[in-house]
Amino acid sequence: MTKNEKAFLDMIAWSELGPDVIRKSDNGYNVLVGSLPDMVMTFSSYHRHPGLLIDMDGKPGGLESTAAGRYQIMGWVWRAYRERLGLKGFWPEDQTKIAMQLIKECRAFGDINAGRINIAIDKCRSRWASLPGAGYGQREHRLAELLTAYTTAGGELFLS
Repeated sequence: MTKNEKAFLDMIAWSELGPDVIRKSDNGYNVLVGSLPDMVMTFSSYHRHPGLLIDMDGKPGGLESTAAGRYQIMGWVWRAYRERLGLKGFWPEDQTKIAMQLIKECRAFGDINAGRINIAIDKCRSRWASLPGAGYGQREHRLAELLTAYTTAGGELFLS
C-alpha cells in the first residue's frame, strides 16, 4: 500500500467516523454506525460483520443502516466480498481489503497515487455517504475538510 493509498483510507475513516470516535475506539475498526463522540457504540467480535440494523433518524421507515467498522462497511457488502476476497471475518485487515476493493472498483487508485484526490473522492462518493455529492441524506463533508484530513494523514496532493 502506498502512502497516498493509506492517507486516502485514513481520510475515509476520518470522514465516516470523525477523529474523536476513532480515538475512543479500536482505531475505528469496532465502531457501529450512528456513533457520536460522546456516545461511541462498538461491537466486540471481529469474527464476522455485526450486521446490526441501526435506526439513524428515529422515524418510521426512515434511514437505517448496518454500516460498521473503520470504513463503515454495510453488512451486505461484507457478505458479497467475504468469499471473493478470502476474508477471515471482519478483522481490521478484512475491512481494509474491502475498502481497497471498493476504491479499485471506482477506478480511483490512479488518481490517488497521482495526488488527484479531488477526482478520487468524486469517483468514490457512491461508496461512502460522507463524501461530497454522495446523496444518501447523511452529513457530507466539504472537499477542503477532506483534503486537510488527507494531507494530515501523510498524503501528497498534485500541484500543477
